[in-house]
Amino acid sequence: MGAKERLEQTNTLIERLVEQYPGETKAFLHFMKAAQSGKALSAKYKELVNVGLAVAAQCEWCISLHVKGALDAGATRDEIMEAAFQAVLMHGGPAMMYLTPLVEALDAFEEG
Repeated sequence: MGAKERLEQTNTLIERLVEQYPGETKAFLHFMKAAQSGKALSAKYKELVNVGLAVAAQCEWCISLHVKGALDAGATRDEIMEAAFQAVLMHGGPAMMYLTPLVEALDAFEEG
């Protein structure tokens, strides 16, 4: 499964959860929006942090979501890779293996 399919799965899951579990899902989405609303860091830098956290958490869906978000916010491939390597630095070899879906996501979303 590729990065674009993972992103589609994420969107489909959120839609389904909003429909079936609106209270819990809307509360989470509200918290997510509030957490992202601070002004000290730009959207680009927040997405770069999220890229690193997604790699460290070894979540392929999160990687797809935040690589796309980082690119959309103006991050470069090199900035995304540096953020990912910070996760490898802190999390070691297992995080390095999750650069596989990260590079796949960069390739998929950079080509449009």
